[in-house]
Amino acid sequence: MDPEIEKRLYADPLITRIAGVDEVGRGPWAGPVTACAVVLDPDNIPEGLNDSKALTKRRREALLQPILDSADVGIAHVGVEVIDRINILQATFLAMRLALGKLRQPADYALIDGNKIPPEMPCPAECLIKGDARSLSIAAASIVAKVTRDNLMVALAQQHPGYGWEKNAGYGTKQHISALNEIGVTQHHRRSFKPIHKILCEEKN
Repeated sequence: MDPEIEKRLYADPLITRIAGVDEVGRGPWAGPVTACAVVLDPDNIPEGLNDSKALTKRRREALLQPILDSADVGIAHVGVEVIDRINILQATFLAMRLALGKLRQPADYALIDGNKIPPEMPCPAECLIKGDARSLSIAAASIVAKVTRDNLMVALAQQHPGYGWEKNAGYGTKQHISALNEIGVTQHHRRSFKPIHKILCEEKN
């Protein structure tokens, strides 16, 4: 982590609220894409923030509440109907903008994980490649987004048992593929994704 990233931006007197923004769920075949925006309190940063992928499930879950208690957090989900209509990249951009809009107070500046800045941003922004391993704000956003979406997929798994969403979060694992062939496609599957589209075409024919 490089605390200098936020420190450099806060040196600008016009910037008082920096939001780290990250998403999770671009690759799964089922469920929404989830984005989170986090404005950390520079005087009250939870210890142990790191890229959510570098943390254990238990550690991510342990950090969730301290982040929610100490920071301004916005979370947004964009569902499969929208993903199928506008494509996963645009749905991800939409989720990021919606997450920023759910902050209690608007951000002056956004740090976006990745190599693309979403269009029509509500504030100036820059992207950071591997930002979740470089910026504390983005790391916090990655943790909240990951835990929130994982919990949502666990809830969906209880409604639709057999696909293994409580373990695979909607990704195309062996269990998921097997269940698609045996049980079929649910309303939570992304019909624009090739594997799902292929199954639906085969069923039609």
